Amino acid sequence: MFVSQARYRYHHHKKHKHRHEFQISVPPSPPPEASGPSPDHNWSGVYDVRKFGAVGDGETDDTEGFKSAWDTACQVESAVLLVPSGYSFMIQSTIFTGPCQGGFIFQVDGTIMPPDGPNFWPKNYSRRQWLVFYRVNEMAMQGGGLIDGRGEQWWNLPCKPRKGANRTALTTPCDSPIAIRFFMSNNLTVQGIKIRNSPQFHFRFDNCRDVYIESILITAPALSPNTDGDDCVSIGSGCYDVDIKNVTCGPSHGISIGSLGNHNSSACASNITIRDCVIKNSDNGVRIKTWQGGSGAVSGVAFENIHMDNVRNPIIIDQFYCLSKTCTNHTSAVYLSDIQYTSIKGTYDIRSPPMHFACSDSVPCTNITLSDVELLPAKGDVVLDPFCWNAYGELQTLTIPPVSCLLEGIPRSILETDTAFCRLN
Repeated sequence: MFVSQARYRYHHHKKHKHRHEFQISVPPSPPPEASGPSPDHNWSGVYDVRKFGAVGDGETDDTEGFKSAWDTACQVESAVLLVPSGYSFMIQSTIFTGPCQGGFIFQVDGTIMPPDGPNFWPKNYSRRQWLVFYRVNEMAMQGGGLIDGRGEQWWNLPCKPRKGANRTALTTPCDSPIAIRFFMSNNLTVQGIKIRNSPQFHFRFDNCRDVYIESILITAPALSPNTDGDDCVSIGSGCYDVDIKNVTCGPSHGISIGSLGNHNSSACASNITIRDCVIKNSDNGVRIKTWQGGSGAVSGVAFENIHMDNVRNPIIIDQFYCLSKTCTNHTSAVYLSDIQYTSIKGTYDIRSPPMHFACSDSVPCTNITLSDVELLPAKGDVVLDPFCWNAYGELQTLTIPPVSCLLEGIPRSILETDTAFCRLN
């Protein structure tokens, strides 16, 4: 899931045998099970997509039936567009446009799915998105139904670098659709929905405000490729006032802020809280990643009460993020400050240090605080030396493993530089 503009060097470490008496803390309680609505819908103004021509046999193109139902229900106060249970509706890439009347409900009790892979995707339809909700305000998408992205055929496309005959890297660009995208929409609720196997992001929110998401279930096979939906939650530039809690996920790349500052862009994000989460069998836990050459700032980030279960990089800041071996060094960077890690506990995979703070040479990270951090090896030896590079901060309590590499105070380069480039409103 991706959220964008939404409100809401070499280092050597030694391995030591370490005998400990500590116990892994109990993880936060799992989120409640998402439940569908009562069979006896007590609504007035229900617009069943079957009454507008949708068939629901999983093969017929039901796009026009959905669009007709939408166009009609959108004009009615407190209308319910109903996708009934027991039916599977196949619809093409579609933009559902608002504004609609207030109190609009998109009730998904049945199954919605796209054409089965790129070979069945019409040539004149967008291959970058499937279901788009544009300028829709005060809408709830809810229900106990399923949105099936049918991503398996898309995953087989040659979108990733691979070795050619002369062992050179070959890349064949190709587009894959985001399953559900909300764009320039406000006062949204997404509740109870199940979504699986998206070709790319499962949910994406761009230029949206006041978004509330609760009790959704997102699934894809552990061995499915990186489709930019590998992060449990990915928070992009322009995000502020984001509160994420009760997320349980893995295998994955964890919960990430970024990547930010790509192509020398300016990136801003602030007031982000991620709490009461469980991350299992994942490459990363909680991560902030930025590209060299960017600008802007990320501040006011709190990671609280996060339980790690066999996570390779439980805590990571990477301001040298790069997807190839050809990235060049830059002096500018997105400024990271006021990053808090509180009650981060669990087990890590000893292939990497459990904490990794790699900050820009010229724009250091400042005011990193650690409190009540207990990370133990899932098996094997303890890595006793977390990695720090140009990272400033403090320990509010002792940590496991100990952290001695954070620098004290505020670096002169920050004091002498105007880093307040971000005005989020």
